[in-house]
Amino acid sequence: MDAKKLAHYKQRLLEKQAALMATVQRIEGYGREKEPAIQDVADMAVESYTKEFLFGKSSGDRRILQLIQDALERIDAKTYGECLHCEGPIQPKRLDAVPWTQYCRDCQTLVEKGLLQDEG
Repeated sequence: MDAKKLAHYKQRLLEKQAALMATVQRIEGYGREKEPAIQDVADMAVESYTKEFLFGKSSGDRRILQLIQDALERIDAKTYGECLHCEGPIQPKRLDAVPWTQYCRDCQTLVEKGLLQDEG
């Protein structure tokens, strides 16, 4: 992959990383807030559900942050754009859609079917 394309993907990854880090920090701050003195059972349930939902989202965001960090390391190692499993090229359209992807389309399908151990 040429240097211009690598720089483009690196910039996209860094922007997504910054946005996700801000989101995770905001959610963590919300989780640390003191519980309001809610007396209505329905309101307490909504508050509890909202926190559970946000923590679940935060967990997913942390996973993507790790994948982004891994992708940035692959850029530095000059292996970005290569499938971690078959070592073939990852299609440019796939990298445009999900720049932190680890696998080509075929290997990703195998991961999703449970036929290939996810290395990430």
